[in-house]
Amino acid sequence: MNKTNQNTVESEDQGADAEKNADLTANAEHQQAEINESDAENVAETTPDSDETQPDPVKLLETEVQQLKDTLLRRTAEFENIKKRMLRERMELLEGAKVEALKNFLPVNDDLKRTLLAAEGQEIPEGFLQGISMVAEKFANILNAAGVEPINDIGVPFDVNIHDALMRQVAPDKSTPSDTVLQVLEPGYKAGDKVIRHAKVIVSE
Repeated sequence: MNKTNQNTVESEDQGADAEKNADLTANAEHQQAEINESDAENVAETTPDSDETQPDPVKLLETEVQQLKDTLLRRTAEFENIKKRMLRERMELLEGAKVEALKNFLPVNDDLKRTLLAAEGQEIPEGFLQGISMVAEKFANILNAAGVEPINDIGVPFDVNIHDALMRQVAPDKSTPSDTVLQVLEPGYKAGDKVIRHAKVIVSE
């Protein structure tokens, strides 16, 4: 083969190789394009909608406002309960202090009444008795104003909540039931439902 023919063959071979390489490149680019298109579709299918992943700010604010309202209502209720409890404790403290103060005056009131009873039939100056009576009346008014009531009824059933039985004896009347108050040796006192001092009594057998 002469040199001219050899060059022609080589040129043809090079042309065939170039065409082959071009075809391979085109196929590779086509396949890559298909892969890229497929990946894009997969990404589009797997990527959730941005509107679904991001919460609604209005709903978030409404939820937060409702939570704040609930917290405020709870705090308000707790504050009201604390205020009521403190008021109740304060009233109980004041009532207890009043009862203790009145309890200290009861013996003086009893002594004044005993003095007036002992003065009956005695030759005592009228002015002196009037003075004692006035003081006893003032004490009685003070106790009444404070809501204090005496416990001095006889003929009533014995009640351990208001009575203190010092002794038992046979009743003069045989029809008197057992555990009946026959005599009050020392009156008791109560303020409302609270007993300040139990009455000392004699009860029937």
